[in-house]
Amino acid sequence: MEMETHCPVCDLQFEIEPGFFWGAMYVSYALTVGMMLGIGGAILIISQGQAGFWTYIIPIVGTMVLSSPLTYRFARILLLYFFSPIKFKPELANKK
Repeated sequence: MEMETHCPVCDLQFEIEPGFFWGAMYVSYALTVGMMLGIGGAILIISQGQAGFWTYIIPIVGTMVLSSPLTYRFARILLLYFFSPIKFKPELANKK
């Protein structure tokens, strides 16, 4: 669950201000809700509405728990790309 504080290539500090990544919780929440609705909708379509309660709960909760480390990091990346002045510069990525 640890992330780099600075870029190993250009030494850019990722956390722009204290508490910047608290907003990633909201992005992670939106990603998780989207996944839950997608899985629930897929089960509904596949079972043609005949699935029981546990047929929905087990896959949805299992996917949510197993994907939480990925959504945590992906939410931070999305937050950096969309809500910060940090932009990717390919010319700096090739310097190593």
